Amino acid sequence: MDNTWEPVIGLEVHCQLATATKLFCGCANTFGEEPNTHTCVVCSAQPGALPVLNQGAVKHAVRACLALDAEVSEHSVFARKNYFYCDLPKGYQISQYDRPLALGGGVALPDGSRVRFERIHMEEDAGKAIHDRGSRTLVDLNRAGVPLIEMVTEPDLSSSEEAKAFLVALREILRYTRVSDGDMEKGSLRCDVNVSIHHPNTPFGVKVEVKNLNSIRHVGGAIEHEIARQTEVLEGGGRVVQETRAWNPDRRETSTMRSKENAEDYRYFPEPDLPPLVLARDWIEDQRTLLVELPAARRSRFQGELGLSEYDAQVLCADRSVADLFEGTLALGVAAKDLANWITNDLMRALGERDLELEDGRLSAKGLADLVRLVQEGTIHRSAGREVLGSMLESGKDAATLVGELGLEQISDPSAIEALCRTALLGREDVAAQVRDGKLKALGALVGPVMKASQGKANPKEVRDTLLRLIEDAAG
Repeated sequence: MDNTWEPVIGLEVHCQLATATKLFCGCANTFGEEPNTHTCVVCSAQPGALPVLNQGAVKHAVRACLALDAEVSEHSVFARKNYFYCDLPKGYQISQYDRPLALGGGVALPDGSRVRFERIHMEEDAGKAIHDRGSRTLVDLNRAGVPLIEMVTEPDLSSSEEAKAFLVALREILRYTRVSDGDMEKGSLRCDVNVSIHHPNTPFGVKVEVKNLNSIRHVGGAIEHEIARQTEVLEGGGRVVQETRAWNPDRRETSTMRSKENAEDYRYFPEPDLPPLVLARDWIEDQRTLLVELPAARRSRFQGELGLSEYDAQVLCADRSVADLFEGTLALGVAAKDLANWITNDLMRALGERDLELEDGRLSAKGLADLVRLVQEGTIHRSAGREVLGSMLESGKDAATLVGELGLEQISDPSAIEALCRTALLGREDVAAQVRDGKLKALGALVGPVMKASQGKANPKEVRDTLLRLIEDAAG
């Protein structure tokens, strides 16, 4: 028998839907507000208050399912998941159990493999318990009732790297379809991992769940620790216990939370206050027509049709707003490869330095096209273009206005450039002699002083051409 240990990993990913209001009431679905300011009789579970399903949440959920290639059911049922915790005011969570919204589907990974989904269902989020007040726990119900989809994978993963690649690809799709912002820091995307190990060609081992991981890095760390911990237990003659564990990011280890529950422990039963969710097949197909081109297909098109490198296509398509800006600017006549270089290098750097997102609306396709043309036409130097780009993001002003305000217009007047070049040549006959001998790299010793004297505004090509002409003329 092969004595190596083979990990078996499945994920349960909870994704908050980007709706204006909660799943069963009209309270605002917003993050970061004062505690308990977005609550009502429904989401705070006052006696007699009845839920009303949010149609917008259903649309978001269905589009996510379709984008993930899942089969959406025409008939699904909400169910009560019964358990007690301080952040669950009703004493149960409205979820779905044996009749989920969708079955199947999956996500393709960059290596060509595919991670399948077992099911995707809708449910409401719980509130947030805050345990940082000594012996007291405070509860914020702003999150209670926020719409979620839970995506449960098949146990198709076998390493932390695969799990991280899957989450990156999944988050990309959810963001592209605008069903969620996928922000793990805000809790918009949270993940539970199920890990077991076994010898090849033997039954799966005992599954351990690690709950509420809120970053891709933490998911990877929790998986790696669990594989190592379970290996140590089994090789030491022990037995892995089926349980739920918590991840400690500071100590980079998991610890026991509670024994693992089974579905029977939650005593699911159909939600009596909500009718079954019945969706017409035509309506489901209408939602499919609203889907945008997904990132994998867009990357393939950028490489095949536009001749972009794999790296450029990856960077451009990682964010829908960036890819949309690229295509919008491309339609205005800017060359694809030059534009890709501007976006993947200069724009991404400028956004990162200023902690900005393209969604802030500070840069349009026309604005970027105008800037690139100013550089291509020689009005400003490329380095000045980078400065203008940063100022465009900060101020929202157009490129031409900023070039004037910042005094960055390039000097292309032949007489002005010749005067600067003649000054640079004074006393530099040694450099001129090297250039005449064919050592053109020596020209840099003259170009630099000209650019410095012009405060970087002289057209570098004109400077170079003028220096060569003056050196040749001096030789007779």
